[in-house]
Amino acid sequence: MKANSSTLIKLLVLLCLSVLSVSQDFDFFYFVQQWPGSYCDTMTSCCYPTTGKPSADFGIHGLWPNYNDGTYPKNCDARSPYDPKKVADLGSGMQKNWPTLACPSGTGVAFWTHEWEKHGTCSESILDQHGYFQAALDLKKQVNLLQALTNAGINPDGGSYSLSSIKSAIQEAVGFSPWIECNTDTSRNSQLYQIYQCVDSSGKNLIDCPVFPRGKCDSEIEFPSF
Repeated sequence: MKANSSTLIKLLVLLCLSVLSVSQDFDFFYFVQQWPGSYCDTMTSCCYPTTGKPSADFGIHGLWPNYNDGTYPKNCDARSPYDPKKVADLGSGMQKNWPTLACPSGTGVAFWTHEWEKHGTCSESILDQHGYFQAALDLKKQVNLLQALTNAGINPDGGSYSLSSIKSAIQEAVGFSPWIECNTDTSRNSQLYQIYQCVDSSGKNLIDCPVFPRGKCDSEIEFPSF
């Protein structure tokens, strides 16, 4: 009886570990960058971090594990809370490249906590907490969206540009087609809001997107100033 009980316990432990492992599997990442001018122009509240107004550049919103069918895991490991000590050496880079404009924005810790605990924990089989944030910062350096657009004559000046020209400029610069998310301001103008790019499960290499999120922009969209 004791032997059978011991065997049963071992099987249950293996089953639990298997379920945990499956829950943390994913196929690719969405690397999402947000234009602050659109956020502050269309949201009911916009606050600058304690470090001051962010630079007029795309900021990281997140590195989100996804499945090829368009669904995604979330909140995968409650036992792995965000720990600022684990990313202490990345602090200045995160404040610059991963700012939050949601009120109250504070130092950014609340935002980073949300991103790690909702999304980052689902990639723990590949990236630990430090590796997760480092991967996002490295991708930001690799993908200079603002430069790609301005080099193509697409500037954050409040003007309108064709959606196709924005996609083409980014694809020419990085080699892969992005997905564009738009916001609508109070005048019903469609604005460039967020740009999604797909990354392999290592968190290092851009890839063609297996699936795009739902949503649609107008054929002409505004690129607001900030």
